Amino acid sequence: MLEVGGYRSQSCRGITRRAFVAAAAVAPWTLRLPRSHAAAEGSPPARSVIMVWLWGGPSHLDTFDPKPDAPDQYRGPFRTLATRTPGIHFTEIVPRLAERSDSFAVVRSTRLAANHDMVPLTGGRSGGQVAPNFGSIVARRRTAPGLPAFISVAPRTTLSHGFKCTSVPGFGGGSFGAAYDPFIVQCASTGDTDLTSLRLLDGLSIDRLSDRRQLAGELDRLRRTADSAPIEQWDERVQDAFTLLSSSEGRAAFDLSRERERLRGAYGRTSFGQSMLLARRLVEARVPYIQVNWSLGVDGLEEGSNMGWDTHRNGFGQLINYHGPVFDRAFSALLDDLAERGLLDSTLVVATGEMGRTPKINNTGGRDHWPTCSTLWAGAGVVGGRIVGETDKVGGEPITSPITPVMVGTTIAELAGVSAQARAEMRVLDGGRVIHELL
Repeated sequence: MLEVGGYRSQSCRGITRRAFVAAAAVAPWTLRLPRSHAAAEGSPPARSVIMVWLWGGPSHLDTFDPKPDAPDQYRGPFRTLATRTPGIHFTEIVPRLAERSDSFAVVRSTRLAANHDMVPLTGGRSGGQVAPNFGSIVARRRTAPGLPAFISVAPRTTLSHGFKCTSVPGFGGGSFGAAYDPFIVQCASTGDTDLTSLRLLDGLSIDRLSDRRQLAGELDRLRRTADSAPIEQWDERVQDAFTLLSSSEGRAAFDLSRERERLRGAYGRTSFGQSMLLARRLVEARVPYIQVNWSLGVDGLEEGSNMGWDTHRNGFGQLINYHGPVFDRAFSALLDDLAERGLLDSTLVVATGEMGRTPKINNTGGRDHWPTCSTLWAGAGVVGGRIVGETDKVGGEPITSPITPVMVGTTIAELAGVSAQARAEMRVLDGGRVIHELL
């Protein structure tokens, strides 16, 4: 089921003019960008990028960098599993990915944030301002046919907790301005999607948007009667809404009911799993940058579970019962699905949180904040089965050169076709280098 602003697309209901104007005043759009920045630069290795944002900070020791020989207070309770890559082990909470280790690379020497800072999504600050999200950087140089260039998929549990993607520094356009914020889509465990960034005019449904004469009349009437809303900006957003909603291809990209039930099940009947499936559909629709956000809460877990991967208390129980199975299933299905459709070679997939977890287990059965973590990379020239970097015997610090946020962003931008010259013109990712060890 596809919904628009909380209203099903099959319905003929609209919402009030005031509600639409209020939404338009704050809703970010990347459909209409300054034309001087719209052209893509050649044919980049990554036609699309999927950023899998594991909010809260996954534990690298309990997933992709286990330390089975470390003392008890460090190593954790999980068994290690041999992977398809000789000599490389993961933990038992990601068995599917262990079987597919030749499909992606792991960077074990990543050093990101020390706390819940979104610098890993921006690469750093921008002259004292919040730097733009990597998706905003790509969207400034790339376009999508009839769709936003930067789409952020947020599970419904994320937004129901009052978490607004564009209000968090690092999730949007930052120093570029709101025009480069992502287009936000909600996705439920049922596969229902809601284009929350869109609101229809009073009396206009999706089916009636094809009547351009009626649309023009409504706009003229509302120009005369609207309060103090930014009419010019609003008119552009209405036009963008028309472009998207009046296009059968645009609406179809967000409609998961078109997928086979078996494939939907393969991703997992969770908000995160269905969000990953939606990301693959958006890749097929040639969207340049898709960010899939892990839920702020987690489906079905009890008290203490409302901080994503921020597993301070009873962390191991959460990892084995929810986080591991949900992520393992969905990420594995995405890799398989992209590969089977011939899309993996032209799609860069990156999975990261803002940090890792402490090597030493705390006294409440979890791990606390720690900047060292593991990140996953696949597609667009990344060599599968490769391990980049190494941490010390307890997983505390990299013993090889650390990979930093600006290097993560530079690699994404370069593979997505945003050249060093373009980055310099935009004044972003200064001093970064490509992680050539991945390629």
